[in-house]
Amino acid sequence: MYSPLKHIPAIFVKRSPLQFTFFVTSRCNARCPFCFYWQERHSKQDELTVEEVEKISASMDDLLWLLFSGGEIFVRKDLPDIVDCFYRNTHPVIITLPTNGFAPNLILPATEEILERSPKSAVVCKVSLDGLYDEHDAIRATPGNFEKAMETWEGLRRLGEKYDNLQLGINTVFCSENQDRMDGIIDFVNTLPGCETHTISLVRGSPSDDSYKQVDLEKYRRAIDRLETEMKGEEAKMYHFALARLKSAQDLVQRRLIYETVRQGRRQLPCFAGRIDAVMNEVGDVFPCEILPEKMGNVREAGYDFKKVFNSEQADRVRAKIHRTKCYCSHECYFVTNILFNPMMYPQVAKQFLQLGSRKPGATA
Repeated sequence: MYSPLKHIPAIFVKRSPLQFTFFVTSRCNARCPFCFYWQERHSKQDELTVEEVEKISASMDDLLWLLFSGGEIFVRKDLPDIVDCFYRNTHPVIITLPTNGFAPNLILPATEEILERSPKSAVVCKVSLDGLYDEHDAIRATPGNFEKAMETWEGLRRLGEKYDNLQLGINTVFCSENQDRMDGIIDFVNTLPGCETHTISLVRGSPSDDSYKQVDLEKYRRAIDRLETEMKGEEAKMYHFALARLKSAQDLVQRRLIYETVRQGRRQLPCFAGRIDAVMNEVGDVFPCEILPEKMGNVREAGYDFKKVFNSEQADRVRAKIHRTKCYCSHECYFVTNILFNPMMYPQVAKQFLQLGSRKPGATA
């Protein structure tokens, strides 16, 4: 497996993305009212091709964490080829594939092909679960989604028996429509065979239905407190890739920081977006993160040279604005690098690391 240790120098010098998110498409087979990407709609014909992705990824440095997003990423039938471009050129330690689970006929064969072609990366597949049975379908405005998601889960679980580099998890968006049902959702996830982690993500961005953001922050705190208690128990859920316990400890610190960020309405620690984090959408626009609308440039316009965009004067202006305005958000992905590459956070991470429980036996079975 690719080692994460080669990225240690970024603790001290932050010049290139270690975490890269690629929105491969804005197309989706679900209609979630809380989606933050609903305003970004580009046709299939406008999307970056595999040939273009090959040139872009070849211009990048090695990555610690490669995340794909959308839209529903598996509607792109060339997804395995896209992942392979990055795998060969950027050697990602972790590849994350989120899915709504609605199309197991697309998800399962594509995931298996990605696993076969990415043997040295930990491939994390996260299935969305925001409620149980009809409640899940109603929250996502997508009839039949729960049943299909469970079919996808079972197929992924079977793949986990065959491929040791597959890591499985559930992601729940915490919103106004399910905030009173978190205990039931957590109970259900605890019964899922093969589940290695459960993430509860606070609804973010500008959803089409803003009422989904009307959450009770104390209910969010109670949900993350329960996850923390379970993580410190005798059968803790955690991934099985290298340094997975460190990632779990970081998760515990992260959840508390997100709660305090929203409660206090201000940034809790320095943000490295645009320094060791970057985002690219399906038409090649590059941003420092998923939240800010300021564009650093476009890779098509830069001859598919990612570094030309990332090191441009416009990118410097965007980074300067982030530093000057001290903007803040609750997006979990950016807290990962903001914590792990900030030595000031290491005492907190170490404290949580020592309190973690033992990994649940047979979690990948």
